[in-house]
Amino acid sequence: MKHKAYFYRGKHLLFALLTPLLAAPPAGAQTLAVPLAAPEAGVERLDTVQVIAALQPPEDGPFLPDVEGAEIFAGKKTDNFDPNALLPKINNNNYRQVLATTPGLVLSEESTPLVSIGTRGLQPHRMQFLQVLKDGIPIHADMIGYPEAYYTPPIDAVERIAVVRGGASLLYGPQPGGTLNYIMSKPPTDTPFRIRSLNTIGSFNYYSNFSEIGGSIGQFGYYGYYNHRQTDGFRQANSQFHLNAWSGTLSWGQETTARTYLILDAYDETHGEPGGVTRQAGPDAVKWQTNPYGTSRFHDRMRISRYAVQLIHENDLGDRTFFSLRGWWNYYLRYSARQNGGGFGTRPTGPASATNQIEEQQFYTFGLEPRLRHDWEWLGQTHNFTGGMLLYNTWSPRTDSLGASPAATSGTVQNRSNRQNWYYSVFAENRFVLGNLSLTPGVRLESIWQTVDETQNAKKTAAGESLANQTEFNFVPLFGLGAQYDFTPAIAAYANVSQAYRPAVFTQAVPTAPNVFVPKDLKPSFAWNCEAGFRGQPRPWVTWDTSVFLIDFQDQIGTQTAGDNSFIVNTGRSVTYGWDTMVQLDLMGVADEFRGSPEGRSSLVDTFGSVLGYAGFTLQQGRYLAGQFTGKTPQYTPDYLLRTGVLYNWRDRVKLGLTSTFNGSAYADDNNTGQYFIPAYNVWDFTFEVNVWRENVSVIGGINNLFDNRYYSRIRNDGIDPAAPRNWYVGVQVEF
Repeated sequence: MKHKAYFYRGKHLLFALLTPLLAAPPAGAQTLAVPLAAPEAGVERLDTVQVIAALQPPEDGPFLPDVEGAEIFAGKKTDNFDPNALLPKINNNNYRQVLATTPGLVLSEESTPLVSIGTRGLQPHRMQFLQVLKDGIPIHADMIGYPEAYYTPPIDAVERIAVVRGGASLLYGPQPGGTLNYIMSKPPTDTPFRIRSLNTIGSFNYYSNFSEIGGSIGQFGYYGYYNHRQTDGFRQANSQFHLNAWSGTLSWGQETTARTYLILDAYDETHGEPGGVTRQAGPDAVKWQTNPYGTSRFHDRMRISRYAVQLIHENDLGDRTFFSLRGWWNYYLRYSARQNGGGFGTRPTGPASATNQIEEQQFYTFGLEPRLRHDWEWLGQTHNFTGGMLLYNTWSPRTDSLGASPAATSGTVQNRSNRQNWYYSVFAENRFVLGNLSLTPGVRLESIWQTVDETQNAKKTAAGESLANQTEFNFVPLFGLGAQYDFTPAIAAYANVSQAYRPAVFTQAVPTAPNVFVPKDLKPSFAWNCEAGFRGQPRPWVTWDTSVFLIDFQDQIGTQTAGDNSFIVNTGRSVTYGWDTMVQLDLMGVADEFRGSPEGRSSLVDTFGSVLGYAGFTLQQGRYLAGQFTGKTPQYTPDYLLRTGVLYNWRDRVKLGLTSTFNGSAYADDNNTGQYFIPAYNVWDFTFEVNVWRENVSVIGGINNLFDNRYYSRIRNDGIDPAAPRNWYVGVQVEF
C-alpha cells in the first residue's frame, strides 16, 4: 500500500506535467484567476479559467523542494527518493538497492539487520556521523552521547527517504555527515479500509512477513504495520537473527489545514555475532582464503529493543504561515554478551575465554521541537523565514558485568554509571529571493549539558582512582550560507558553505578505563562543509545532479599516550574533497521525445515500458593533515564509488532491476594498517516484481550477489566481516 501523503506538505498544488518543464512558469508564481472580457453579441461567454502554477517541485521529485513545511532546502545538496518506486520491491532492507541511485554514501555490509553508512571521510559504523531521523525525529540511541542508529524502520513502510548533505546541521543539529530522514507511510485517504501482506522466503532459511492495514473515515485516519524477519544466516554458525517490528498511526484532519498524528512504535531484534575472519596465519585463525564464511565467535549475541511514542501536529496558519510541533518519548535497550579472549579473526583461547563481557545500556529520551515558517513580501518578491527550537533530554544507565561462562547472560557487575544529556538549540534561516537568485543565511545556537556519574568501577577502585562524577557544558554556534540560481524552474545551480560539529560521546567525555584522563579543555569536533553543484530535471526522462565538495573536519577527538597514562584530547584534522554526480536517463522517454507523438499514436513508454539507465559516481580523496594519523587516509574513504544499473518498468505491472556497486579499495582504520585493508570489489543484484492478477496479487523475487563474488566491506576489531554470497528470495504479495 503506497499512498502519497507526507508530513511536510504546505498547500495542495496542482499543475500540468504534460507541458515541458522548460516552459513552466517561474518559481514563486501564484494562482491566477483570469476573467474573460465581456462577450460581443452572438458570442458565448466561457466560464472563468483558474490557472494553478507550481510554487515548488513536487514532493516525489528527485530533489527536495526549495521550501517544504518549515524547512528550507534551497542552496543545499539533497536527494529525495522512494526506494520502492523505481526499483522492484526491496527485500530484507537491502541497502545496496535502497541507495542504488544515491551517490557518495558508503555502505559497510554485515550479516545482521543493523545498518552502517558513512560518507566523505566519515566512518559508517551505525551511521554515527549522520543525523538519522524518522519523520523528522532523531532515532539514534542518543544523538549526543551515543549517536548510533541500531534501529531502522522496515523499507516496506517507508514512503520516501530524504538526504541532506552540507547545511544539514543548521536544520537538525549534529552530525557533520548530513541527514538521512525516513518519511513513513501515513493513513490512506482514498479508502476506508485497505490491507496488504507480503510473505517472502529465501536462502539460509530466510522468512519475512510484512503486513499493513489502513484507511480513513471522515477526518479520522489509521495505519499500522507488522514486520517479522528471521534467518539462520550465511555464516558457519551464530549469524541468525530474529526481528519483530510493529507500528501504528492515528491521524485527525489529515487533508485539512490542521493535521495531527499519533504514532506508536515497537521493535525487538536479536542476532548472533559470528565474529571476524582473517587473512593472517595462526593456529586459531579462521582464514578468509579457505573458510571465508567461518565463525570465530560462537556465543556472542546482541539484542535491540525500542519503544516510542510520537505526536506531530501541523497547522497552516493562513496563506503565509505554517507551524509544526513534534513531541516524542523513546525507550531504547542495547544488550550484548561477548566472549573474552579472542583476537583478530581468531577463536578465543586462554583463561579469559571462559568468561564473557555483558553490556546493558538503556536510553530514556524525550524531545520537543516547534518550527515556524512565514512567507513575507519585499521588493516584489516572496521570501521565506523559518525558525524553531529543540529541547532534548536523555537519561541513560549503563551496567557492565563479567559472565562466568562464554554463554552467560548475567554476571558480576564491574561498572555502573548514570549518564544524562540536556540539549537545547534555537535556529533560524531566511531565504531571500532576488529574481532567479536566492540566498539563504542560517544560524543555529547549540547548548549541551553532559553528565556522567559512575557509581561502580572495579578497575578504577583497584587502581586507587576515584570514580567520575562530572558535568560538562558546551555552547556551539553554527553559521551557514546557501545560494541557488534557477536557470529555469527545473534547472538550478547551488552552493553551500556551512559549519557542523560532533560532540564528545559518553566514552570520550568520561572514560571507564583506569589511567585514562580527559583535560578540562576538551571541546566538540568542528567541521566546515563546502559544496557547489548543478542539477536539473528538464524533461521527465532525464535527471542529473553533479557537484564538487570539501569537508574540513577539525579538532577530532583521539587518544595521546604519555608514559602509563592516556589522555582524551582534541587531535587530528582531516580534509576530504571530491566530485559527486548522478544521472538517470529513460531511454524510451528519449525515443518518444525525438519520435514525437502524433494524435492517435501511443507513446513507446506506454506501449513497451520505460528503460531507465542510472549511475551515481563519486571520486574523492581524503587525508589527515594533523594529529597521530597525519598523512593517512580516513577510514572507509574509497577513491571511487560507482552505483549503476538498468531498471525496466511496464505500467507498474512488471518491474525488472539489474543493479551494481563498484567500490574502490579503502582502509577500515585511520592508521591504514595492512590487516584493515578492504580490496576493491563489485557486486550485482537482479530483482523483479510482477502483478499476476489485477492489482491484487503480485510476485517478487531476486538473486543478490548474482555472480557470487567473495568480498567484504567491513572490518572490525575482531576481524573481517564477510558480505553474503549469492542468495535468492521469492515472495507473494496480496492486497485488497
